[in-house]
Amino acid sequence: MRSGGIVSRKKRMRPLCAGNHESIVNAGEKYDLAEETELGQIKVRLYQALDGLNRGIFGVPSAKKSEIEDLVRLLESQNPNPDPMSNLDKVGGCWKLVYSTITILGSRRTKLGLRDFINLGDFFQIVDVTEGKATNVIKFNARGLNMLNGQLTIQASYKVASGSRVDITYERSTITPDRVPNGLTKFENLMNVFRQNYNLLLEIFNPEGWLKITYVDNDLRIGRDNKGNLFILERSDET
Repeated sequence: MRSGGIVSRKKRMRPLCAGNHESIVNAGEKYDLAEETELGQIKVRLYQALDGLNRGIFGVPSAKKSEIEDLVRLLESQNPNPDPMSNLDKVGGCWKLVYSTITILGSRRTKLGLRDFINLGDFFQIVDVTEGKATNVIKFNARGLNMLNGQLTIQASYKVASGSRVDITYERSTITPDRVPNGLTKFENLMNVFRQNYNLLLEIFNPEGWLKITYVDNDLRIGRDNKGNLFILERSDET
């Protein structure tokens, strides 16, 4: 697991006199290095804690959930960009979900076929800061038939509410296959299960409400919403 990049924040220190300028600058550089190393170590520990959890979508043991929450709070306390809405380059682009406290358990998991023949793939979020739009894409496929893929796409708009918070409005959603195969009953069943439980899907994944970005750097973003959910995403090269 990679720990990701760290945003450098150099501290400029004015020399008190010509004789001690070098020592003060070096001290500042050592301080920055120590700060960055600590952030990097926390991120490594967080990725280790997330390993094997399948984004938390089917539940996480309480002890592990507490461990993740503690590490997240450590990162949040050292957020290098506390006002991300004033630096939208840090927010825009494509992000991949690595952990969420949103879960699909019990009868909801059964109704969506996630015990039997449907696999959930990657979750992506594409943020268009120019248009004020966010698109969530949830990939899925027929179990054992990875070439038969589809996706749930949820489009929303957002308005900046503060330096770290946005208000989100749901606009529309669609369920589509990547391609429509002929004569493949299992794939047709996959699509029908999701379509028949459309309201349940939106109940789980509808982003409407507000979202506060509590940590963001070059490749990691953490957010919390009005429903009490936690989201951890990493920057992705997907288009």
